[in-house]
Amino acid sequence: MEILWTCGECKVRDVMKALERDLAYTTVMTTLDRLFRKKLVSRRKRARAYLYSPCVTCQEWKDAVARDLLGKLMAGPQVSRELLIQCLMEAVGRMDGNIVEDITRMTGNKCTDLAPVEPRQRLEPSE
Repeated sequence: MEILWTCGECKVRDVMKALERDLAYTTVMTTLDRLFRKKLVSRRKRARAYLYSPCVTCQEWKDAVARDLLGKLMAGPQVSRELLIQCLMEAVGRMDGNIVEDITRMTGNKCTDLAPVEPRQRLEPSE
């Protein structure tokens, strides 16, 4: 996908040349075909080869992956979700001390219960 996002419309051979490792033509072709069947890339035939181009932007892809990952992580029991949120807040807070304020502003003050946490502080399991 990164090659298609960077180069735009490409043939299988174009993708192969842009890769930093040696892969079989059929491997790259199969991968692009699978991406096509998942509707992540489009293709059109030119002469005897298909030209592939991305159907989603890099940002759209990253957003979808993040939503999917969080959805899977948040599907667990309440105590696991609380621990996950705690860990995320700690990790992001270490990168940016103002993150809680940013999150509160972005969510329209819906998360006023979230507060900065000390790195070693943990949520107690709810009963």
